[in-house]
Amino acid sequence: MLCDFHVHTSFSADSKSPAREQIDAAIKLGMKEICITDHHDYGTGGMCHLDYTLDIPAYFAALKELREEYRGRICVRYGIELGLMLREREYLEDLVKTIPADFIIGSNHFIDGYDVYDKNFYLDNGYETTGSDRGAYLRFFESSLKRIQTLDCFDSLGHLDYVIRYGPVKNANYRPEDYMDVIDEILRVLIQKGKALECNTAGFKYGLGHPHPYEEILKRYHELGGELLTIGSDGHRPHEVGGYFSEAAEILKSCGFRYYTVFHERKPEFLPL
Repeated sequence: MLCDFHVHTSFSADSKSPAREQIDAAIKLGMKEICITDHHDYGTGGMCHLDYTLDIPAYFAALKELREEYRGRICVRYGIELGLMLREREYLEDLVKTIPADFIIGSNHFIDGYDVYDKNFYLDNGYETTGSDRGAYLRFFESSLKRIQTLDCFDSLGHLDYVIRYGPVKNANYRPEDYMDVIDEILRVLIQKGKALECNTAGFKYGLGHPHPYEEILKRYHELGGELLTIGSDGHRPHEVGGYFSEAAEILKSCGFRYYTVFHERKPEFLPL
């Protein structure tokens, strides 16, 4: 079973699942390792009804205990999902020097004072006047590009087209080719900087019928020479751990990949699909 490197627990504001339940689910699936990657969106207070600030000392202390408790049954990796915020650059770059993370996901969740989940983000980017989500989606991709160009505090870019989960009509009108000039540059920056791209299978559970990012983006990443590729369920509940991994494996093989990437002490290692 592929290893899940994007899993949330009750340390994240949007999950109620104890870490043990997530780990036990991975063991039942036959995983050799799992990486817990709880949210830390520092500096976003007031932008959302949830507080995504992680209690970092308590979190990593708990992960250390869990690694020892499960030793011999599954390897528990230390991870974190950081919200990439340009205005918090100094904080983020200093933070990653001090935490004992095996793996850091960099994600774009908040833009222009809005949680991307917030319908007002789409209204303020043209949906109210045009009925089109294109402005909001383009704003998301352009923001992601600027953030990864500037920040180095992550190992893998999470759910590249995450924004389509929450648009007014989700992916009904979404075509990656409409944004490919920006997406192409995102992929090129990741490759140039030695960062991974995540294949996030949560798109299936959200009813999109595709992973994040779409298959054509994954294929384009491979065509450009991208090799670092992490896989995560974005699971917030035990039954979501490892979700749609068999589908993801087939998609990735069809895009030309033969290996995926896990991280140990922030160093990539390749495993066969």
